[in-house]
Amino acid sequence: MTTPTPDPLILLNGRFHTVDKSRPEASAVAIQDGRFLAVGDADEVMRHRGANSEVIDLNGRTAIPGLNDSHLHLIRGGLNYNLELRWEGVPSLADALRMLKAQAARTPHPQWVRVVGGWTEFQFAEKRLPTLDEINAAAPDTPVFILHLYDRALLNRAALRTVGYTKDTPNPPGGEIVRDAAGNPTGMLIARPNAMILYATLAKGPALPLEQQVNSTRQFMRELNRLGVTSAIDAGGGFQNYPEDYAVVDQLARDEQLTIRIAYNLFTQNKGKELGDFEKWTDMVAPGQGSDFYRHNGAGEMLVFSAADFEDFLEPRPELAAGMEDELEKVVRHLISKRWPFRLHATYNESITRMLDVFEKVDRDIPFDGLHWMFDHCETITPHNIDRVKALGGGIAIQHRMAFQGEYFVDRYGAEAATHTPPIQRMLSSGVPVGAGTDATRVASYNPWTALYWLVSGRTVGGLRLYEAAGRLSRDTALELWTAGSAWFSSEQGKKGRIQEGMLADLSVLSRDFFSVPEDDIKAIESVLTIVGGKIVYGQAEFTPLAPPPIPVLPDWSPVSKVAGHYRAVAPAAHKSALPAAHQCRGACGVHAHAHDKARKSTLPVADVGGFWGALGCSCFAF
Repeated sequence: MTTPTPDPLILLNGRFHTVDKSRPEASAVAIQDGRFLAVGDADEVMRHRGANSEVIDLNGRTAIPGLNDSHLHLIRGGLNYNLELRWEGVPSLADALRMLKAQAARTPHPQWVRVVGGWTEFQFAEKRLPTLDEINAAAPDTPVFILHLYDRALLNRAALRTVGYTKDTPNPPGGEIVRDAAGNPTGMLIARPNAMILYATLAKGPALPLEQQVNSTRQFMRELNRLGVTSAIDAGGGFQNYPEDYAVVDQLARDEQLTIRIAYNLFTQNKGKELGDFEKWTDMVAPGQGSDFYRHNGAGEMLVFSAADFEDFLEPRPELAAGMEDELEKVVRHLISKRWPFRLHATYNESITRMLDVFEKVDRDIPFDGLHWMFDHCETITPHNIDRVKALGGGIAIQHRMAFQGEYFVDRYGAEAATHTPPIQRMLSSGVPVGAGTDATRVASYNPWTALYWLVSGRTVGGLRLYEAAGRLSRDTALELWTAGSAWFSSEQGKKGRIQEGMLADLSVLSRDFFSVPEDDIKAIESVLTIVGGKIVYGQAEFTPLAPPPIPVLPDWSPVSKVAGHYRAVAPAAHKSALPAAHQCRGACGVHAHAHDKARKSTLPVADVGGFWGALGCSCFAF
């Protein structure tokens, strides 16, 4: 006996930006069996209403296709999300240090306080990094690890004791343990020329038990849903082993608890034995294997260690090893012979030239023949190499890493060079597929609106203008790169990324209109209603009653229980409250005014004040 198909879900009175050129705007949609059934006006859509259809009034809000991050370290990030304190958007170093102090006081032995990427010194009013003395004063006893981009990590004295770095510890290959005049480690670790010392040190910290890793991954997905993300391509990552470190996401997929669609790439972990990894994996799993929620996507972003050109604009451009071509060729030949899509981390044009030489050589013997392959990043790629990528049928996934380290790039290479770093307009004009993402979580933030702000405004998070008008994107184009553009990178073009009949029903209803708000306000946009596969996975403001309730954060001392996500400086939505006007928040979020007054006058550390307001549902003022 077949199960009857549920009546359609109807969304009315919205301003849908469909990313469908045949019908760019609509005011209503019908969703059935996980896909868009009808897209149009109310009369067209209401013809599909059934006796049991749920009808939701969007109150004139803007709706867009669900955002798709084409390069995110979601699986690894999910395992650690509940362990990490976040400084994205925090306006001053003084605030950041108060948050650090409050979390150190809450964190039990033997756990660490970890601030792992997503911030830059240029966002702070003080325009500087914290000193080691400041970190030690904020957390004298609890180990603290603070990662800044790919260039350095700051450890307090407690963390140095825990990881065992002493006067007698030699510098590891490619990294420096900074020492005082007596030869003792100061707590500063420098990545030179790559980030291995940073990641290896971070890996020494205690992990969460399995149950809490499951909770952590679900919290991370909910946070992404809050920002309107419905899909992501997981780019693997250092210390992310397959299949061991995929057990949690596998379990969530089996239990149908994923609220983000994940296509995952496999990233080699064994220097000198990379081909062996891929030979093993091509016998274990096939590209596309899985479901629309969880599927395999090929190889990379690490193919061979000798081809890794990590960007650190405080250091000179690294020269790839002389033997890189031979190692890369062996892996690429194997992948093409097995028809495995692949992606490769590539920052500098000099590296890209050598990599393309290898790809073209392999293509002459084993044609790529339409197989999807891509470069990630490509900050300094030249027009000639863009054309070579196009000729081989490749794509380029770009991220907002320059928004976090553009100042360093300008210092080293000059403002003129920065105006076309990366040259997105040239990529688009060439016809190369381009998808947008974040490369979160260890350099840039996972917040897509920070990335969209960078694409539209041409500014870093510190406010430096990198691109003039010709180098910036229109809001329509930026959105397309974050939706339909990214779908190509998981071979799902034509399946998702547009609000179009027959496509997967993933969408986000926004707190503010992305297409009309001032540029600076783009950074504060959130989703008030997120739908994945026709199911509501997140809601706030007037849509809160429609959404699944949040699950408790585990462990209860987690930074996420106090500072759930990025620093929220404005209200996510100005919606009407049932409270009497005299008691409503002056920021229009519906929280009692006396509660705001209490929080303003509070002497609690900033993290606790933020948690207090967050529990009330208010985010109208900066904390």
